Amino acid sequence: MTSDHQQLLAAAARARQNAYAPYSNFKVGAALLTETGEIFTGCNVENASYGLSMCAERTAVFKAVAEGQRSFKAIAISLTSDGSPCGACRQVLHEFAPNLLILIGDDSGQLTSQTTLDALLPNPFGPNNLT
Repeated sequence: MTSDHQQLLAAAARARQNAYAPYSNFKVGAALLTETGEIFTGCNVENASYGLSMCAERTAVFKAVAEGQRSFKAIAISLTSDGSPCGACRQVLHEFAPNLLILIGDDSGQLTSQTTLDALLPNPFGPNNLT
């Protein structure tokens, strides 16, 4: 594992501490690495109207895009149990980085698994499908 990956996992674990999850108690943090080396973090934010909740991964993506970033190398996700990005997050990530490296870590920032977005989202729907 590279030092960039360790830094990304640590940033995701820190972001997880800010999660607002009073309904599920399932706190998630994410850290997204851009092609330029910047890191954007996010945490999940739940809402009493459950459908209005936002995942950590999409929070990080939307923050990065709002700051002008559109090219991503990797995302680290911090969880306290097994898991991976949900379908909505996979779709949003695919928009910008179809073969994104995905690092899953525990709440202490230790790597527990590694995969790629294209492995998690076979046969995706993307901008090319709109032509």
